[in-house]
Amino acid sequence: MVSAASDPPGAALNQSSPSRFLVSELLELLESYLDTAQVKEIYSAYLFSAEAHEGQKRLSGEPYIYHPLAVAKIMAEMRMDGQSITAAILHDVIEDTPTAKEHILEMFGADVAHLVDGVSKLTHLKFPTRVEAQAENFRKMMLAMVHDIRIIVIKLADRTHNLRTIGVMPPDKRRRIAKETIDIYIPIAHRLGMHKLRLELERLAFEAMYPMRYKVLSDVVKKNRGNRKEVMREVEASICAQLENADIESRIFGREKNIYSIYKKMKAKHISFSEVYDVYATRLLVKDLDTCYRALGMMHNLYKPVPGRFKDYIAIPKKNGYQSLHTTLFGPHGILIEVQIRTEDMDMIAESGIAAHFMYKSKQGGESINDSNAYTSSWLKEIIDIQQSTGNSIEFLEHVKVDLFPEEIYAFTPAGDIIVLPKGSSAVDFAYAVHSDLGNTCISVTVERKLLPLSVNLESGQTVKVHTSPQARPKPSWLNFVVTNKARNNIRHYLKNLHSEEAVLLGKRLLDAALSHFSSSLKEVGDKVLKAHCKKLKIENVDMLFEQIGLGESVAELTAGMLLKGEAGAAKQSSKQQKLALPIAIDGTEGVVVHYAKCCHPIPGDAILGVINSGKGLVIHRETCHNLNRKKIAAQNEIALSWSSASQQAFVVEVRVLTANERGVLATLAARIASADSNIENLVFEEKDGASSTITISFDVRDRKHLAQIIRTLRSVPSVYKVTRTRG
Repeated sequence: MVSAASDPPGAALNQSSPSRFLVSELLELLESYLDTAQVKEIYSAYLFSAEAHEGQKRLSGEPYIYHPLAVAKIMAEMRMDGQSITAAILHDVIEDTPTAKEHILEMFGADVAHLVDGVSKLTHLKFPTRVEAQAENFRKMMLAMVHDIRIIVIKLADRTHNLRTIGVMPPDKRRRIAKETIDIYIPIAHRLGMHKLRLELERLAFEAMYPMRYKVLSDVVKKNRGNRKEVMREVEASICAQLENADIESRIFGREKNIYSIYKKMKAKHISFSEVYDVYATRLLVKDLDTCYRALGMMHNLYKPVPGRFKDYIAIPKKNGYQSLHTTLFGPHGILIEVQIRTEDMDMIAESGIAAHFMYKSKQGGESINDSNAYTSSWLKEIIDIQQSTGNSIEFLEHVKVDLFPEEIYAFTPAGDIIVLPKGSSAVDFAYAVHSDLGNTCISVTVERKLLPLSVNLESGQTVKVHTSPQARPKPSWLNFVVTNKARNNIRHYLKNLHSEEAVLLGKRLLDAALSHFSSSLKEVGDKVLKAHCKKLKIENVDMLFEQIGLGESVAELTAGMLLKGEAGAAKQSSKQQKLALPIAIDGTEGVVVHYAKCCHPIPGDAILGVINSGKGLVIHRETCHNLNRKKIAAQNEIALSWSSASQQAFVVEVRVLTANERGVLATLAARIASADSNIENLVFEEKDGASSTITISFDVRDRKHLAQIIRTLRSVPSVYKVTRTRG
């Protein structure tokens, strides 16, 4: 039996409900799926909330209790459990009345109290700005959601009713609430698979944000609706006949594009309304999985499929658990028809998302809602990881917003496992998605049997093999191209720890060198004296003292003097003896707390000088650097340095080449540099006159000998007039 309808199941949710909703109507709705004891508990919550909100009115002038009742109705239409409905009725009690959480705990139990508290804002804390307050409230709600996903479902229902009645608010406040909904709550609804609720939020937020644009598009859609219905009746009749002949039972629903999605597509692709609205859409609901693929075959027999427009979200579900077959067909009169094919259960999950999972599990008496959807559980774990790696609420909010549901791609491991990633993900994102250790040690990647750099953007369907090395470590440059929060957080966490470790090692070396000015050493001073010094200055431990010195926050010379003789005269005496001390050896492997000045590009063989910058660490200059103002540098911040004989690292150097303005000269220079076992890092071309040009080239060298060899090679080019190293 094949039946057709004009709207999908539950389309009534997309219609704006009256703001006033009587408790008797709510109870009647609840009695259809909850037992009597739960309904009584909800009625008690209504009496409690009505008393707490007594005398309070909304901006519309109606009693405040109408709002929590309407929120409860939205929850009831999703068939949420009794505790959720109770919490929905009480959700503003803590925030807007003197009622304490403890009172709700006593009356309705721990679960309900937790739900209400999770939805409530941080009203008792003061924040410098509205942005900080919003960020902290969002962080609190998301972390509470990790423990009980129902909190965000209540918040989404609350936001839906607020948008339904937003017309009484001033325009600026309407726009602010609408933007917040578009940025945060709509992506969350999408992530939880709550399609119906998301569509309504999109429509209401779009209308509040851009009322004129909404009206124009809405009027045009209504105007074109009549002609489209005739076409769809013809298409649906053909589909019904085809499926009946194959004995496939199904229900057919015509689908109309969401006004907000029309607007987004027009804006993103810079196309007209007619170009967006020329695709007709329909949905088939069948009894089981096998029938989905049989029905797909029938559709492709009826109308020719459009190449490259078929997606199997059943075999590979979306990140929010969505499952369906999508295909686009060449229909009658040359029109395009989008067809979605799925089972009734898949449709329930697609429309209601996590709410459907919860209802199903509660009927089975099985797992909790947090265990009912693996995709959601994975996302909740990511939220915990983000919280642990971010410094403040604003950073947390930005991380979550970035991670809220970009377009997805599907890549495969060599073993055939599917890795779901945001569009634009790199090989590093893939490595971290497989395992954090794989990401931390990756060095290269093979994509479809081709060796590619780690920064390569992956595409759906590619098989990716990550190559690792035990010595490999994450690099700061990776942060420039990774897109997933997991990769970004792991890289930052590693670099943060590395920065601390290297600062400790550098500080230890600096303090030991400073102590040598007094003919002493760390070994002679001993741990006991160091710990006593830390205690005196209220520094947590000795490593923290070393870290402060390494980052330039404490002066090694003064610290050395205080350790041996006290503060008085320490700096003066150390400066007198400074020349007697041996310089610190640098080999180029010191890490992120040692920086090589970009103004003069020091390399092994150069006479160098170190300057301690607070919070940054040690900056190394050539002694002849013009930017090195010796008069302005405090004596204790100036560090004597030398190059280690063990240095085998590559260092960047910069030279200027004056050359004739001839064809092919740049290629010749590049070839000469490459033949000298070097690699060009940067190149700037500047034409001086018609006959000559100056080219500034940055390339890698091992030391001054290597640089001299390259300069001789460049000078041997006939068209080169002059080669000089930049001085800084």
